[in-house]
Amino acid sequence: MPESVSAPWRVSVAPMMDWTDRHCRFFHRLLTRHTRLYTEMVTTGALQHGDLTRHLRFNPEEHPVALQVGGSEPQALAHAARLAQQWGYDEINLNCGCPSERVQRGAFGACLMNEPATVADGVKAMRDATDLPVTVKHRIGVDRVESYDFVRDFVGQVSEAGCEVFIVHARNAWLEGLSPKENREIPPLRYELVYQLKRDFPALTVVINGGITDNAQIDAHLQHVDGVMLGREAYYRPWLMTAWDQRYQGAASAALPTPEAIEDAMVDYMERAHAEDGCPWYAIARHMLGLYHGQRGARLWRQTWSDHRLKPLPPREVQALAHAARLRGAAAPVPTDA
Repeated sequence: MPESVSAPWRVSVAPMMDWTDRHCRFFHRLLTRHTRLYTEMVTTGALQHGDLTRHLRFNPEEHPVALQVGGSEPQALAHAARLAQQWGYDEINLNCGCPSERVQRGAFGACLMNEPATVADGVKAMRDATDLPVTVKHRIGVDRVESYDFVRDFVGQVSEAGCEVFIVHARNAWLEGLSPKENREIPPLRYELVYQLKRDFPALTVVINGGITDNAQIDAHLQHVDGVMLGREAYYRPWLMTAWDQRYQGAASAALPTPEAIEDAMVDYMERAHAEDGCPWYAIARHMLGLYHGQRGARLWRQTWSDHRLKPLPPREVQALAHAARLRGAAAPVPTDA
């Protein structure tokens, strides 16, 4: 377990399907020691009937790490909570925010916001089954219902079941007519509703999520709420995270690793993962493609690591080719206007 921090939800990286697997989280942990990391959502059905090792395995370096689950049946959620504790997670988080049709067919995700009593029953069952923090991630509303009373009453009822941490994506979830991607972009952001939740429930930990792209925005939100969660911005611009331990967790200042050192550590990890379970290096390398974001030569470096023709090569050789490509790109003359 990591050394304790005074504000465990001060800054975190969102759970993202097909992205925040254990390889991604290992990479993020090389950049930040204390930022809270979340798994992809795992359904309670998968935890009852699927391959537990595939769904729950993580690297010890990932702490603090939370397991996000999707489900609505109290017994199944209690089972998931017990597994989270047995496997060594630091938190179990219930997904009440995903708007996808597949999730709706399973009667969980954002549609659960219409059933706060069901969510409260699930939270209570999980709290009875584990000593871990039980948290909820949700939206500010469902479909075209834009009343603050809706989200206030949801939080109030679920908090009475013992949930003390609410991670709030500051958009409505439109359950029909929008794709999951569109649901992250089209419903308007209304940060003021999340701020109001904190004012109305000062004893709760309220974390804001949605549309946040830089440290200045994080600083502004922290004037109103307890924590900030970033998703795709952290994934595409991971170097942003290197400032977070000192800036938001009060960690002692230390020399930052270089991107080259991070890349070396990832190649070591690729070799270890392949030796342990045959994991191909390209399943890991895809998560670090933003490492040199904004630097000259980054595009050629990304193209090399993404080149399917190089898959038969060992990762150390691909790294050498990527390094050479990046140097070529950095040395190229900068175009000037005619």
